[in-house]
Amino acid sequence: MSKASLTRPRLAAVRPLAAISGGRVTVRGTGIGGDPGRLPDVRFGEVPARVVYADRDTVACCVPAGLGGGATEIRLSTAPGETAFLDVGTPVATGLHQVDSPVFGDDGVLYLTHSGARGSQSPVSIFRVGADGFCESFVTGLTNPTSLAFQPGGRLLVSSRFDGTVSAVDSTGHVEAVATDLGVACGLALDAEGTLHVGDRSGTVFRVTATGEVSRFATLPPSVAAFHLAMAPTGALFVTGPTLGTRDAVYRIDPDGIVSTVTRQFGRPQGLAFDPHGTLYVVEALAGAAGLYRLPGALDQGDGEELRGANAVDLVVAAPSLVGVAFDGDGAAVVVSESVAYRFDRLPSASGFTPRPA
Repeated sequence: MSKASLTRPRLAAVRPLAAISGGRVTVRGTGIGGDPGRLPDVRFGEVPARVVYADRDTVACCVPAGLGGGATEIRLSTAPGETAFLDVGTPVATGLHQVDSPVFGDDGVLYLTHSGARGSQSPVSIFRVGADGFCESFVTGLTNPTSLAFQPGGRLLVSSRFDGTVSAVDSTGHVEAVATDLGVACGLALDAEGTLHVGDRSGTVFRVTATGEVSRFATLPPSVAAFHLAMAPTGALFVTGPTLGTRDAVYRIDPDGIVSTVTRQFGRPQGLAFDPHGTLYVVEALAGAAGLYRLPGALDQGDGEELRGANAVDLVVAAPSLVGVAFDGDGAAVVVSESVAYRFDRLPSASGFTPRPA
């Protein structure tokens, strides 16, 4: 092997392996930073990216706008002949106003909200996006639609943070109130028996039976934004609710209403969801750390344990800001900012890559 080949700049890793427009990704390698005082040129496909940091073996840059989505080549001027790949989220809907995660129906149709300013009624309350990517109006006339969940049998449930109601929507878009007086009703989740859980951001998680009977299930610190709920395959309820603290918790509530802390490694955790394999994903909205994170050990904790350390959470999707996440039955994921929904056919299972020559 020649001396030149030993000193040739090489790419070694990208973190994370998925991102949306504006997300910050880090490329690591050997000698890829270029000359001191001069940033390397980085391109995603043919689109130049803004480089925000470079040293000898590291280059950090922001994913540019205007990419079509899917597997996208990354090339650095300082590493000729080397190519890395990033999975870029494909925009599937714009003009939204999400305050929680979207939801998939059993048929793979995606449902999204336009929640609007408090007390206002938007022209379209709920959109739906079919498997063909066509986005259409589904529900009108709801004030501040907030969180979504599907009942067994296919009725869509939607909460309103304005009037504390939960309504059911049939396949034609007809709306019927099924529970009221639920405070600032935000997150929704159903257990295996069909019992609904509703997060009142004032500090209460309610249970609502199929007959509409409401009871208090658990108490949490009040949130300045919203409660976000996800039901685990084990029957435990997972909850986030940003406060004014510097760090906020992901909580687990067991079927008896006992609250424990999963982790406090997030600054502003929001939407959360389990993938089809039972792995928990949490959206972080804190500027500088925003993105979608995987918590591989969330269902394996012992009583009283908290997930800590560098391996407790794994950044999966880089983003400038996110609100929520949802998975369909085949493992495809949609992440949402306040106004745009992005689809990934499959999220990466690892945080690095093996580069391939161009």
